[in-house]
Amino acid sequence: MKIAFTAKNTDWDAVIDSRFGRTNYFVIYDEETRDLSFINNRDVQSEAHGAGPRTAQRFIESGVSILITGNGPGDNAAGMLTHAGVKVYIGAGGMNVKEAYQAYLNNKLKQII
Repeated sequence: MKIAFTAKNTDWDAVIDSRFGRTNYFVIYDEETRDLSFINNRDVQSEAHGAGPRTAQRFIESGVSILITGNGPGDNAAGMLTHAGVKVYIGAGGMNVKEAYQAYLNNKLKQII
């Protein structure tokens, strides 16, 4: 299973970004292969409107089934993620990616979708 984290950088030590639509990166961990990769999302920073849905579409196309973030996506993006079957967990703000993954494994995050 692939798990994605909203992050301010691209590795295990990257701080979780509380935002979804305007996050800089999605750090992706593949639990089967144990590979770490990322999606660059910085191009939406200058968007006045629609960053959430645009980011949700990019996210859905990546094939990731779980999102871990700080505050969660807005309504439009959340609807898209729900329709795609993505599970969303919040409450990882202030953690780094590695800590957020451990919090997920230990059921310390709240599932909102």
